[in-house]
Amino acid sequence: MIALAGVLTLLTAILLSLLVVRVATIALMLTGLSKDLARFEARSAFTSTGFTTLDSESIVNHPVRREIIMVLMVLGNAGIVTVVSSLVLAFMGSAEESGIGTASNKVLILALGLFLLWRLAISSWIDDQMSQAIKWALARFTKLDVRDYVGLLHLAKDYEVAEMSVEENDWLANKSLTELRLGDEGVLVLGIERKNGVYLGAPKGQIRLHVGDKLLVYGPQIGLTELDHRPVGTTGDQAHDFAVERQRISEKE
Repeated sequence: MIALAGVLTLLTAILLSLLVVRVATIALMLTGLSKDLARFEARSAFTSTGFTTLDSESIVNHPVRREIIMVLMVLGNAGIVTVVSSLVLAFMGSAEESGIGTASNKVLILALGLFLLWRLAISSWIDDQMSQAIKWALARFTKLDVRDYVGLLHLAKDYEVAEMSVEENDWLANKSLTELRLGDEGVLVLGIERKNGVYLGAPKGQIRLHVGDKLLVYGPQIGLTELDHRPVGTTGDQAHDFAVERQRISEKE
């Protein structure tokens, strides 16, 4: 009985861990993070992995995101202790429980429980239903900024928000936004961070890009990837013309 209780406790701890990470992921998304980044940061904090990335700065500097991550760290430490203790309880059992049959039953129950939890975790239908319920609960009972930027920007439809640096011999370097005509390619410049740290939000057409600038841009994934590697000169100009034509065809379709 003790061993069975340990297995059930372990499965319950894993289920609650999955639920906590899911809630935290949705909460981070509601503050403006993409789904992939929110899920990555939530799992990192809950497991105390502690990845250090450029995106981590945006979390530390954001009071709501910072609070979410702190709660995850605390719950994660408690959850790991629970899982470890449950494993010990499950597979050591009491002195009266011994034999291959008992151990096999415990392994079978644990494997079946883990399989069911895995199926629940990868179910898109359950993910959609839980996401809607969590969003409603967070909007109803918390003061989170509940604007879903991922949905608003249609980031799941081959569009993304990306950051790119202006380097030497880049097609972007030393040109104004008017000269670049990025809008014709379907690319919008949302902001520019200068080399000295000054940030320009929603920059106007006369703003000139310099080497060392970091751009926050929104547009089609394939277009942004090509733009980030576009060289200066005739080759870059031809790539721009091709991107404009591709965007024109896309809009027509």
